[in-house]
Order: sequence, then structure tokens, then C-alpha cells
Amino acid sequence: MTDLSDLPPVWPGRRALAWPGVPLFAALALWVYAVRHTDVSRLDDYGLVTALHPTFWAGLAVLTTGFWFTVRDPRRRGGWAAAYVLGLLVMERATQAVVYPTPLYAWAWKHEAVIDHLLTAGGLQTADQVGDMAVYDQWPGFFAAQAALVRLLGVDSAAMFMAWWPLASSLMLLLPLLLIYRTFTEDRRLIWTAVWLFYVANWVGQDYFSPQSVAYALHVGVLAVVLRRFGRSAVRRGQPRQAVWTVVITVMLVAIVISHQLTPGMLVVCLLALCLSRRYRDWVPVVTTVVIFLAWCLTAALPFLSAAMPDMIRSVGDVGANVETGYGATPTGTGAIATSWAARLLSGSVLLFAAVGVLRQRVLRHRARPLLLIAAAPLPMFAASSYGSEMIFRVLLFMLPGAAFFAAAALLPKVRTLAADAAAREAGSRQAAPAKVGRRWLGVWVPLAALLGGTLAFVPAYSGKDRINYFPPQEVALVRQLFDQAPDGSLVVAANRNYPLAYASYWSVDHYWFLDDARSHVDRIVQKPAATLASDMAGVERPARAYFLLTQGQLANSEMNGQLTEAQLDRVRKSVAASPRFRLVAQNSAGWLYVLKQAGGAER
Repeated sequence: MTDLSDLPPVWPGRRALAWPGVPLFAALALWVYAVRHTDVSRLDDYGLVTALHPTFWAGLAVLTTGFWFTVRDPRRRGGWAAAYVLGLLVMERATQAVVYPTPLYAWAWKHEAVIDHLLTAGGLQTADQVGDMAVYDQWPGFFAAQAALVRLLGVDSAAMFMAWWPLASSLMLLLPLLLIYRTFTEDRRLIWTAVWLFYVANWVGQDYFSPQSVAYALHVGVLAVVLRRFGRSAVRRGQPRQAVWTVVITVMLVAIVISHQLTPGMLVVCLLALCLSRRYRDWVPVVTTVVIFLAWCLTAALPFLSAAMPDMIRSVGDVGANVETGYGATPTGTGAIATSWAARLLSGSVLLFAAVGVLRQRVLRHRARPLLLIAAAPLPMFAASSYGSEMIFRVLLFMLPGAAFFAAAALLPKVRTLAADAAAREAGSRQAAPAKVGRRWLGVWVPLAALLGGTLAFVPAYSGKDRINYFPPQEVALVRQLFDQAPDGSLVVAANRNYPLAYASYWSVDHYWFLDDARSHVDRIVQKPAATLASDMAGVERPARAYFLLTQGQLANSEMNGQLTEAQLDRVRKSVAASPRFRLVAQNSAGWLYVLKQAGGAER
């Protein structure tokens, strides 16, 4: 079997060896200029998309074009393709870390609080001690590792480096992806185009500072080992070597199981799918995964699973409920809807190209059938759980390694067997020459347009909601001021949890996010804000205090996700400000902080 047919080099001589560096360095220079001239002080509903300097888009277009012509040239070494992929990661994953002065995502700040608690408490704690947050103590792998890293680096907290985590976690995926793709082809064009498409289509955002990011990298790593070392040809080489690789995947499996709830289940279905192929009918990886997963679920994770099991059982088979978004998760407004559709079209296009690749590349359809099985394996998880209305995104994420490979195959020339290749050369004639111009145009510029469109669409899909996810320094300072002064046992009331440090001191301070409450109670708050909130907060006794916090991040999240409008939340704030039962503690351009007076004062 041969790989993709060779294509002629673009430039002859020494210039051909050096020209790939020109568009690469030009693109990076444009990126540097763009990030230095991008203003994120006033983000609109399109997030980073409209805030970026125009040279960023030019740089991304130059980078993609340079990559396409470089990777297609058979005279180019793989190092150039690797350099372009690294350039892509810098432009797509490092931009936010450079242009934003504070880390993104409320969930990343939440995980930073868990690490802080682990360092403060010195160990794991039960639900009696930290309530619902004890679930993190039941899957502590990621947090324990990050706590050790904080100590090792000698920094104050994980917030010092978590803004760069998307770039770091994306780099962790590069080696296992290359190993997987090289299992099925030696053609670097197919390999590197698949890697490019994987990163472009991975807009879901699970590369942020989270257990999922590490567990997913380990998931792909386990698949790489199994595909390369547990096939029939590998097993014939002897049991001692096989035992070594079993130990290797066992270590990775333990790290996955103790870090994340969903990833082990996804890994089990992928390994089971591999067993449908005769080449990988080895039950050792599947049994090892199931045994480790069950052992953890029946011991350390049992308290959480015992409470959550009834809801989990009810959701099984309810596909409609498992994929719907629901109240508070529906994009609202032109910007939110546009970026949401950009993400859908990006994923839909990659899946469509993958289907074309499967149909078009008959040789790969046979040769890479295990990768096709892995891509299809996560689909039944739609019926298993809603996973907080995120299951559809997780299924897309776990399908991506296989889908990207076949999507890349759709953009490149057909793979042929050696016999077919020889027959084609013998049957070649002058009459075929005129048709080559049209085929070359279709084979070069149409795939380039598709690759360029997907690469550009990544930005709104990945960064289009940065108005929600970015917290300016003023907002961080306001929330930090709150937790610096809040006595133990205090209560913090906010519209939602979309603000930095939302879980700071969760072991000693309670939280109430009223938009998470029943819609009837939210309506009462909108009708009589100060009176209803004061009633909700009245149970806090001295020396603890009850605080009302409203910030820019909460307003953006509520408005863009179809909860309360900015005008409604502003009415709530003005009612609280006018009430004699509340006192303004602090305010700045990013929010307001009030405290409930604990004695005297008539409601107004």
C-alpha cells in the first residue's frame, strides 16, 4: 500500500528549502503586532472577535496558506509542518493569555479555589465539612498535582500560571495525536493536516485549567498506546513487552480515574469499540480500565455517586432532555447567536468532511477502521446523561481525533494500493494531461478555502463569548476585597456564579446564586428586589455578614444566556442601593458590593 500521491515541489533549488519560513514568520510578526494593538477594555457580544486588531486575521490567513502549501510539498521535512502547527497553537491558544490581564473562565477560578483549599486544609475533607464541594475531594488527582506544582514553583496560587493552561494542555495532546495518526499512515501530509484540523475543530473550550484537560490528554495517550502496542502484530512480539505497556496504561488510567468523572466512561466505550476490530480484540485494556474505574467508584467516589445515582438513572435513554440547553444556557442576542452558529458550522463541517473522507478514501476506510470505530464510539453517550447540558460538547470532543483524520483525508489526494498506483502509471497518456489543470485547481484551492474557513471560524467559536469569560482587574479586586473582609459563616448573594474567585473560602463562606433558584422566586426578586433579597439574607447572625454582589461578569452571563436582562438586573441593584437595609461597601467600574444591615432600618 502506498500513501497519498506525490505532488511536484512549488519552487526549485535552495529557495524551495527556505521559503516555508517566510509565511510562518510573517504570520507570527502580524500576530505580535495584533496583540500589541488589541484593546479588550470594552468587549461587545462578539467577544474577542471584534476586539482583535485586523492584522490578527491577516496573520491567521497567511499562516494557514503557508501551512497548506508547505505540507503538500513532498520535499518539505516534517519539521516545517510541526513549526506551523506550533504557530497555530500560539496564535489560537496564547492570544487570550497575552491580551487579557487576568485569567479567563469562572470555572478556572473555581478550580484555583479548590487547590487553595487543598493547600490550606492539608488534605481531603468530607461533605459535612465543605458541602457540595466535597465532590472535588472525591476526584482529587488534578488538584493534588496542581497543589504540588504551586509549592514547587513557589508561587502564591495557581492563578499565576493558569491563563497559559490552554496552550500547555494543547501541547500535551500533540505527541499522542501524532502516534495515533502514524499508526495508520506514514504520509506526513495526512498526519499534519489531521493534527491541524483537530486543533482548529477543538473549540469546545475544555483545554482551560481543569481536570478535563489533563484527563483528555491521558485518554488520547491511552488510545495511542493501545493502537500501537496492543494490535495483533504487537502481541506476537511477546508477553514481557506487552506487560510493560500494560503497566504504562495502568498508570495513565489511574490518573484519569482519580481526576475526572466522565473521561473513564468515554474511554471504556472507545476501547470496547476497538474490540469490534479483529486487529484489536484484546480485552486487557478494557478490563483494566473497568476494574480501576469501578474500584474508585465503589470506594472514594461512593458518597457522591450514592446521592447522584437516582438522577443519573432517570436520565439514561432520555436523549431529548440530555441534549437540550434549557433556561440559562440559551444564547441570546446577535453576538451570542452568531458565535454559537460559527461553532456549530465548524463542527458540522468537520464531521461532514470526515464522512466524505470515509466514503472517498476506500483504502483508508479499511486501513484505519479502528480509528473510525473510536470516532463513532462516543455517540451512544447522548443517551446516557445530560452532564449538565454539556454532553453534546463532550461527545464532539471525544469524536474529534478520528473525525479530524478522515476530514483531512477528504482534503488530500486519494490513497491507492501499490497495484493500483502502478496500473495508473502504466495507463497514463497524453490525453490525460489537459484534465490535470482542472483537477489540480480543485485539489489545491478548494481544500485550502475549506481549511482557511475552518481556521478563521475557530476564533468566534472559541473566543466569541469572552464578554462572559473575561473578568477585568477591577472585578477581581472587588471580589477579593469581599473575601478579605468576610468573617467565617458569612453569606454571599449574587445573580450567578460568573465572577472571579466565586468559590474563594468556600469552606468558611456560604454562597447563594438566585438565578439558579426556581423561576417563581426569581420573578419575586425582580418584582420586589430589596425586600425579597433582604428576607433571603436575614438568617445570617453576627459576627458573620450577608453580602450582595453584582459584577460585570454576572450581567454579561445573565444577558447573553437568556436569563435576566441588564435592565432587570440594574433595577435589582438600584432597589438594593435605595433600601435602608443595605449599605454600600465598595464599588468600581466592574461592580458593586453591599452588606445587609443587621440592626434597625425600615424597608423602603
